[in-house]
Amino acid sequence: GPRAMASPPENVGFDDIEGWANDDHLAALETFRRSAVRMAEHPPKTRALGPDGDAVTAIGALALQANIGSSKEARQFFETHFTPHRIGGEGLLTGFFEPVVEARTTRSAEFSHPLYARPDWLVDVDDRNRPDDWSSDIRYGRISDAGLVEAPDRAAVMDGALEGLGLEMVWLRDPVNAFFIHVQGAARVELENGRSTRITYAAKSGHAYTSIAKLLCAREGIDPATMTADRLLDWMRANPADADGLLRQTRSFIFFAFSEDATDPALGQVAAAKVQLTPGRSMAVDRLLHTFHTPIFINSSQPLPGDTEPLARLMVAQDTGSAITGAVRGDIFTGSGDEAGLVAGRVRHPLAMTVLMPKTCAA
Repeated sequence: GPRAMASPPENVGFDDIEGWANDDHLAALETFRRSAVRMAEHPPKTRALGPDGDAVTAIGALALQANIGSSKEARQFFETHFTPHRIGGEGLLTGFFEPVVEARTTRSAEFSHPLYARPDWLVDVDDRNRPDDWSSDIRYGRISDAGLVEAPDRAAVMDGALEGLGLEMVWLRDPVNAFFIHVQGAARVELENGRSTRITYAAKSGHAYTSIAKLLCAREGIDPATMTADRLLDWMRANPADADGLLRQTRSFIFFAFSEDATDPALGQVAAAKVQLTPGRSMAVDRLLHTFHTPIFINSSQPLPGDTEPLARLMVAQDTGSAITGAVRGDIFTGSGDEAGLVAGRVRHPLAMTVLMPKTCAA
């Protein structure tokens, strides 16, 4: 839908940013360099609140050439090439992670819940081909003899709509794991013989996403603030039949692909900006408002789970998500595995954002 615009970003000094001096600027620069490699091939689209995509690309090229080995030099690099712009208003920071789950390449009694590859008949839908009676939010459909029709939704898939098509990629032990991978959009799967592979979002069914946590809180009278991801997971495992009924109410269904380019095991999945994510430094933003690969300094009055100091950190915009909408809205990548999942599930923090804009003066 249309996004409310914040007041125009105001120019501030680096000294005005709380916690700027104490950050690990070298870690931020290494994350920005991964973006720079991608930008060299594919400069980002310029968005309303972000800098010009070509200008960020040019600074990325300088970051790759510069011989920088300390946090102090990295800080100098950012201060030389960027001007901070604070975005007005307090927003919301959440967290996301890469689940790591056991899976098998063949079905068994123990591993019987598949993740599916994108079907050939699923087509991208936009304003050119969308039927008149469809909502403008629908971005996928199924091609049929009668033209474009709705793809099967989650309930239809649960009833067997995709069976026998050979779309199963891997088999998981439990439907709750499968669902959480749908929510996160990616996973690392540990296969037989110690092999591991990564899967990433390929497409979705085109139906609206409904939050199961919200449905459950409304029904049971639970305060939504207390419904963390791990609490929801425990509830779904303890009440499988009930969870099954709730799952049917979220119609959106995700298709995956094997990710060939996520080669560094210390990093996360390759996300929307086509860069492997860096734990604690990569952030998902509203991609219609923010230019990908932009450095953004974030402040919160609260520490991240496990930290003592209020959060103050230079991030790089390298992903997006359907729930990540608005000017001051961030989603921090916390890493891979269960620990990272516990942290991600507990981040629901007030947020202030300062975008680093490339200096416009000629060098």
